[in-house]
Amino acid sequence: MKKLELHWQILIGMVLGLLFGFGMTYTDWGKEFVTDWISPLGTIFIKLLKLIAIPLILASLIKGISDLKDISKFRNIGLRTIVIYIGTTTVAIVLGLVLVNVMQPGDGISEETIDKLTSTYVNDSGVTSKMEEASRQKESGPLSFLEDMVPDNAFAALGNNQLMLQVIFFTIFMGISMLLIGEEKAKPLKRIFDSLNDVVLKMVDLIMLIAPVAVFALLASVVVSSSDPEILLALLKYAGVVILGLLLMIVFYCILVSVYAKKNPLWFLKQLSPAQLLAFSTSSSAATLPVTMERVEEHIGVDKEVSSFVLPVGATINMDGTSLYQGVAAVFIAQALSFDLPLSAQLTIVLTALLASIGTAAVPGAGMVMLVIVLESVGFPADKYAIGLALIFAVDRPLDMFRTVINITGDATVSMVVAKSVGKLGKPHVRNWDDHLDEVK
Repeated sequence: MKKLELHWQILIGMVLGLLFGFGMTYTDWGKEFVTDWISPLGTIFIKLLKLIAIPLILASLIKGISDLKDISKFRNIGLRTIVIYIGTTTVAIVLGLVLVNVMQPGDGISEETIDKLTSTYVNDSGVTSKMEEASRQKESGPLSFLEDMVPDNAFAALGNNQLMLQVIFFTIFMGISMLLIGEEKAKPLKRIFDSLNDVVLKMVDLIMLIAPVAVFALLASVVVSSSDPEILLALLKYAGVVILGLLLMIVFYCILVSVYAKKNPLWFLKQLSPAQLLAFSTSSSAATLPVTMERVEEHIGVDKEVSSFVLPVGATINMDGTSLYQGVAAVFIAQALSFDLPLSAQLTIVLTALLASIGTAAVPGAGMVMLVIVLESVGFPADKYAIGLALIFAVDRPLDMFRTVINITGDATVSMVVAKSVGKLGKPHVRNWDDHLDEVK
């Protein structure tokens, strides 16, 4: 019997997780049971993905650079990547602003709903922690982004998933230095990283064997910890605008894949779907990165020279879904609280959201940190920040799941476009976890 494809296995796990989670909400002991006995399975899975993220970046990026043989090729890839990422993020923000201005979801929020949301969430630890983190980021200098990118201790950076940009900087620095000492001298070290890359990719294959069970656990956990259904219903129009914008971004990516990369967009989405479903379940671009790299390289055919740079950088600085959400959320809050946002202020949102997306970590909830920075840029009253965040906090987690899917789809699309532009988009070469099993039996 033919084995069920991975994306179908994951999708079945998601559906069963949602149904199981909803079922548990109708029992007195359900939430505690899911928290104690189901949720840890999802947590272990995310930890495994995070465990291999930095080794994968280190090995893959050094292998990619050292295979180039020519530094000018790396410069071309880097420049194209940054320019295209800025372009897609700008499209996302502008699209979000157009939709929220046309549909005006904030006008339908009653004073009673605002009061209820404020009393429920204004002192929530999640809201206050996001405001504190945004305050820390605002106090940093204009070049703090570049300053933070350079590590003062490579081993400390390699030991912290939050310092992904520092790891990328160190790895690029090391890879270029290997090129400059010549192929013969670099060969012993290159062989180590080539072997490490193969081992880590095999670890990805093994971890993915438990993906259906893990997403079952993650979705069940999300459902039992969800907010008051009445509050979610009140924010349905706002959530609908965000999701519509995210769907239109998928259409935009499909056009790029079809017109420029000359690939079938439905085929592209099918090959990427396991990574998209994991992004939805984990709400983290960084945690999904190992799977995104495996799907893009082996199943889509992007050369490692391109993917090893484009995807780690994208997971850190390219957040199209999150940036679109910034524009919608900022204008929605202004509409709900009767704060006027002229065209000049909305242009400021475009620039601020673009810059904020570069310096924000690829972790769950990072979008709300960016949102505070965006609200500050348009002169939103400081005493109403907490109320503004409280308005959208109830639906932030489910929307975070959707926008993370867009974030990693954008990364994969840009990797295809860059690969096509430098002649590095080839045929897929799929590896399975048991390819060499007979050799070790």
